[in-house]
Amino acid sequence: MNVFDLYESNVRSYCRKFTAVFDRAKNAELFTKDGARYIDFFSGAGAVNYGHNNPYIKKEIMSFFENDKLVHALDMHTEEKAKFIETFETMILKPRGLDYKIMFCGSTGANGVEAALKLARKNTKRTNVVAFTGAFHGMSLGALACTAGKESRDGASVPLTNVTFFPYPVGSGAEFDTLAYLENAITDDHSGLDLPAAVIVETTQAEGGINVAPTEWLKGLRELCTRYGILLIVDDIQVGCGRTGYFFSFERAGIVPDLVILSKSIGGYGFPMSIVLIKPEYDIFAPAEHNGTFRGFQPAFTAAAAAIRFRESYDFDAETRRKGEIVEKYIEKEILPLDSRLSQRGIGLIRGVDCSKITEFEAISVVKKAFVKGLVLELAGRKDCVLKILPPLTIEDDLLLEGLGILKNALAEAFSEV
Repeated sequence: MNVFDLYESNVRSYCRKFTAVFDRAKNAELFTKDGARYIDFFSGAGAVNYGHNNPYIKKEIMSFFENDKLVHALDMHTEEKAKFIETFETMILKPRGLDYKIMFCGSTGANGVEAALKLARKNTKRTNVVAFTGAFHGMSLGALACTAGKESRDGASVPLTNVTFFPYPVGSGAEFDTLAYLENAITDDHSGLDLPAAVIVETTQAEGGINVAPTEWLKGLRELCTRYGILLIVDDIQVGCGRTGYFFSFERAGIVPDLVILSKSIGGYGFPMSIVLIKPEYDIFAPAEHNGTFRGFQPAFTAAAAAIRFRESYDFDAETRRKGEIVEKYIEKEILPLDSRLSQRGIGLIRGVDCSKITEFEAISVVKKAFVKGLVLELAGRKDCVLKILPPLTIEDDLLLEGLGILKNALAEAFSEV
């Protein structure tokens, strides 16, 4: 029995699927202690959009440590924080015409969700929040209340309250006119729905099964929230920072949320970082009313600023969209013909192959076969039936195609055994 089995909690999960002992990584490749190589179609659940050990970002980080910079600073002023704010303002917000205050709220996306929910309730003096079927917003209690999956919710062991779920416009709720249904519930004094403080939404659901909300639906949701004085919160934790082919996933809809949550790849190098972007008029927290010990982790500020400079040095988003088209075309030509019941969906470089109509095997068998062949791949969606393709955005074309070839072979092998 190894040290992990002896001493690590039963709550561990990814290592049960990916059983190797990993040692080092470069861009979209992982290597074990014995030298085995794996292509990474997981990206730390979206935390390494810029690749493992990105050389441009690494250079900045090494300089930071070599100069004995302050690593932990709570929310005190530092040069690194100032540089990040200035970089984010001049390279991300201003070119998009966005005016947000930046809240540094801790090291996890869930902490950002908690902060956004608290701030929405504080502003509106209302408690209820609307979330959507298929949603995943985190595992702390407030975020978990907005998370739809039963397995995740069961872990709370307490009632999860003050959230009402409505059908997401893609997936099991596709037949619903969600916006009409929501507006009717808001205006009907016998609907049983308390006027919400906020609506929280992922413009593309990642854990929910790679469900991409229609652009017109997102515009309609923004208009509905404005009409009834409801704050619109966009959770861009996994699909922000360029994942959908735009820095913010909501850009394609031309909308401006009231609050935006960024984490995962905002840390630039896989470093822990979480921020909430707040329209200035809603920035009403009292000092320390929401805080966190690691909201001032300075290496993350350094890496985050470097990552923004790196992505803005060329047409990063266009490259992401181009690579997404490579994946889409490959799946269409090479993978879907394996079985007529397969389908695909996605946007940018978050893609999914849906196996839900194939009852002869579970998609986890494909993940296991792919891993044996040298590919790290995760699952998403109801009953874990969607094969989730989430490589670093910097992945080379030949490596991307090699990984897709492994996925195809793993699927074909799974089909041959049923």
